Amino acid sequence: MREYLLCLLAAAAVTYLTTPVVRVMATRWGFMAEVRDRDVHDEPTPRLGGLAMLFGLLTGMLLASKLPMMKSVFHGTNSQWALLSGVAVIVALGIVDDKWGLDAPVKLAGQVLAAGLMALQGIAVVWLPIGGTLVLDPLTSVLFTVLIVLVSINAINFVDGLDGLAAGIVAVAAGAFFAYSYLLSVNLGIERAGLATLVSALLVGMCLGFLPSNTFRARIFMGDTGSMMLGLLLASATITLSGQVDPNSVGKAMLLPALLPILLPLAVMAVPLADLGLAVFRRTRAGRSPFAPDKQHLHHRLLDLGHSQRRAVMLMYAWTGLVAFAAVAVAFVPLGYALGGFAIGLGLLTWAVRSPGRTQLVARGLSRTGT
Repeated sequence: MREYLLCLLAAAAVTYLTTPVVRVMATRWGFMAEVRDRDVHDEPTPRLGGLAMLFGLLTGMLLASKLPMMKSVFHGTNSQWALLSGVAVIVALGIVDDKWGLDAPVKLAGQVLAAGLMALQGIAVVWLPIGGTLVLDPLTSVLFTVLIVLVSINAINFVDGLDGLAAGIVAVAAGAFFAYSYLLSVNLGIERAGLATLVSALLVGMCLGFLPSNTFRARIFMGDTGSMMLGLLLASATITLSGQVDPNSVGKAMLLPALLPILLPLAVMAVPLADLGLAVFRRTRAGRSPFAPDKQHLHHRLLDLGHSQRRAVMLMYAWTGLVAFAAVAVAFVPLGYALGGFAIGLGLLTWAVRSPGRTQLVARGLSRTGT
């Protein structure tokens, strides 16, 4: 555990320290997010913050490779190189998109390339809990892995619409997945030094290091360089962990924790996935491209209800944490306690969503009357 925390802190520190440098570079080189009709920010803001996150990731992995208790992550496997090759492609794609903007088909092709590189090198879904255990053939394994990575990348990309929103959601989701993967390794006797657990810890560190510069009012955005990289890393962590667990070797008492790597990504990314699904449905029903931007995402709806940006972001964090940690709790505590805690949290959050602060409502009323 101490080694993971050390890597997390290193990733956070490097991300935090390099973000101002990247901000200056982005401003000088023209990586600016101009104000558009669908945007919430009201002045041009530098993006490319994902580059600072990349520095945090690389620092954390380099440190982990030097720690005696973590060396097993890098020995006897090429998973780390598979991960870094996918990251390299997605970061290069993001940098080009943040500077010049890319059409949706071009971005999708780049995302497929990044996901395919990882899958072909071993970061792939190899089995599914269908009819006991369904072992996938190599082609199906690669295609299914690419699909999962694409969904994850675009879910995080779609939810990146308010200051600090995507970074905070990924930090919460990765924290839940870190807790799950570490507890699973303890309970099932799996090697505790695993790439999935390490990537989860580094994701938390990267996001925490970036948030001080990205919360309202943000001084820098992560851009597609950051959002696509976070989505890819979150997907790779879940895929890697599922490959560590052999459900045939697990007793009935531990069957749910063993199968949860397949189901937990849905819970960890419930908010981004819901936003993605609603956006695709909404746009295709209107006869538009699923990638056509609009201003009807979940965070936009919270603003329309009268919540401030900060309050809307905190509510999205809370929803992510509720679903993700409830799913983790189901695997390790009695079901009644997990469901009871989820029900209480659900009630409190529903009340919070439906009860925006009086100050925000008064302010909106004044603005509508022009006073």
